Amino acid sequence: MALSRDRGTARQAVDQGYGLVCDAAGRRYPDLMVIDANQEHGIVAVRPGSGARLPDLPLGTRLRILPNHACATGAQHDAYEVLDTDNAVVASWPRIRGW
Repeated sequence: MALSRDRGTARQAVDQGYGLVCDAAGRRYPDLMVIDANQEHGIVAVRPGSGARLPDLPLGTRLRILPNHACATGAQHDAYEVLDTDNAVVASWPRIRGW
């Protein structure tokens, strides 16, 4: 469980589902979002009403998700990794466990 099930943008003008989808380098796929989530999976689809096409994502494709609710997502991990502009890890910030 690495994503929050919080739909904080559900009542906003533009609903972002459970998160936006990026390639491994962090470039967003146009109108691709996580439309559903459960304990084991995030379901990725094109935003309803969009003219965008689902990209070819073969089994094993690595994606980055920009979560809708970052604090609940961060609570699922032991540390935050700080990246520079080249996506190199420059620091690791351990989390204090618990709320």
